[in-house]
Amino acid sequence: MFSKILKTLRQTAAWRMSLWATLAFAVGTALAFGVMYILVANIMRERSDAWLSGEAEVLAQVSKETPRDNLYDRLVEEVAELATQEVPDERNRRGERLNSVFFLQTGRSGEPPLWVGPGSSEPFLHAISGAQLTNGVPGSIEISGWRTPFRVVSRSRQDGVTTYLGLSDRGAVRVLHRLTDKFIGMWIGMVAFGFLLSFFSAYRNLQRVERISDTVSHIGSDDLGSRLPEGRHDDEISRLSRTFNHMLDRIQKSVHQLRAVTGSIAHDLKSPVTSIRGSLELALSNGGERWRESVAGAIDGLDGLSRLLNTTLDLAEAEGGALQLRREPVDLSSVVRQFVDLYQPAMAERHHDIVADLEPGIVVDADASLINRTVVNLLDNELTHLPEGRRIEVLLRTRNQDAELVIEDNGPGFPAELKGRAFQRFVKGEHSTGHGLGLAFVEAVAQAHGGHVKVADRPGGGAILTLCLPLAPSLKASPVLKA
Repeated sequence: MFSKILKTLRQTAAWRMSLWATLAFAVGTALAFGVMYILVANIMRERSDAWLSGEAEVLAQVSKETPRDNLYDRLVEEVAELATQEVPDERNRRGERLNSVFFLQTGRSGEPPLWVGPGSSEPFLHAISGAQLTNGVPGSIEISGWRTPFRVVSRSRQDGVTTYLGLSDRGAVRVLHRLTDKFIGMWIGMVAFGFLLSFFSAYRNLQRVERISDTVSHIGSDDLGSRLPEGRHDDEISRLSRTFNHMLDRIQKSVHQLRAVTGSIAHDLKSPVTSIRGSLELALSNGGERWRESVAGAIDGLDGLSRLLNTTLDLAEAEGGALQLRREPVDLSSVVRQFVDLYQPAMAERHHDIVADLEPGIVVDADASLINRTVVNLLDNELTHLPEGRRIEVLLRTRNQDAELVIEDNGPGFPAELKGRAFQRFVKGEHSTGHGLGLAFVEAVAQAHGGHVKVADRPGGGAILTLCLPLAPSLKASPVLKA
C-alpha cells in the first residue's frame, strides 16, 4: 500500500517541487540553528569566563592580603568555598551535581598545595602541570575522570604563589544538549509540515495544469470548439489557459479556412473533370471504332486525375489536422480478406503467390472508407512495384492494444536512398509510374486514427510493411466495404 502511494507521488511533479523546496528549507533552518547554537555557546562561555576571571582576581587578592599565620589556610579555603557556592546547584536525574568548581593554590615553599574542590587534587595538579595557561586568561583543560573539560584561570604573584580557579559547567552543556534535542524534534516536525504544505500547494496548482493537459489532449480536428478553463485568479496558469484559448481560436479559424479552400478546390476541379468525362463517354458511345481507344484512354486519365486530386486533398487535410473521420466499428479481418480476394486475379496475372493469414474478429474504430483505401494502396503498392513471380504474405494479428497488419514480400525491397523517405509525398522509385502518394496517404490515415506505419527490410531480401491501428473498445462489428 505504501509503495503504491510512493509510486503515485513520484509520478507527479508536485513531489519533486516540494522535495526540493523542503530540502532548501531544511538546510536553511539547520544552518540557522547551527549559527544560533554557536552564538549561545559563545555567550555562555563568555559569561563563565567573566565569572572565573573576576573570582580568580578576588581570591588572589584575598590570599595576598591574608596574614601568613595558622589561620591562613582556613580563611582562604572558606573564601574559596563561598566562591564555589555562587555557581547554580544544577543536578541531573541521579542527583549528581553538574557544575563543579575547584580552587588550587601552589608555590608556597615547603607547604602542600591549598585545595578546595571535588575529590583528590592529584588529577587536577597533573593536568595543570601539563597545560600552557596564560596568566589571567581562561583556558580549557581535560581532567582525567571528567567527561566535561574545565575552564581554568591562573593568577600568579611575584612571590611565586599561583592561584587556579576552575569551572566545569556541565549544566550549561546540558542546557545546550537539551536545546539541540528540542530543536531537532521541532525541526523534523517543521520540515514534515513544510513538505506537506508545499506538496499540497504544488499539487493543487498542478491539478489545474493537468486539467489543461486533459482538455488539450481531447481537442482534435473534430472538436476544435472546446476551450480551457481560465480560473478565477489572474495568475500564470490562467494566462497560460488564455494563451491556449487564443491559439485554439486561431487554429479553429485556420482549419475552417482550410476546409473551405479544399472543398472549393475539390468542387471547382471535380466539376470540369466530371463534365469532360461525360462528354468523352458520350463521344465513346456515339463515335466510330477509331475513336474508342483514344477516348477510353482519356477517360482513364481523367479517372486517375480525379483519384490524384482526392488523395492530394486528403493528405493536405490530414497533415493540417483537418481530416474529418466518420468513425465506426470496422471488422478489419473481413475487409482485408475481401480485398485480398479481389486482388487475387490481378496478382495471378503477374504470377504472384499471395498468402493471407488473418486472425478473425479484429475490430478497429475507424473511418471505413479511409481504411478501405489504405488497404487498397498497400496492395496496389505490391502489385505495381514487385517484379513478376514473387511471394506476398499478408498477416493480420493483435499485438497489445493494436491491430497489426503486416505485408511481406521477397522482392528487391526499398532502395536504400528511399527507405527513410518512403512515406513522404511524391517520393517514388526511379522506374515507378505512380505519383508517390500511396504510402504517404497510408501514413496520414494511420496517424489520423492514432496508429502508425513502418517499413523494414526482410531477412533474405524483400520488404516488410507494418500498419498498426488501435483496437476498438467493442469487438462486435459487421464487415464494411465502401468504394
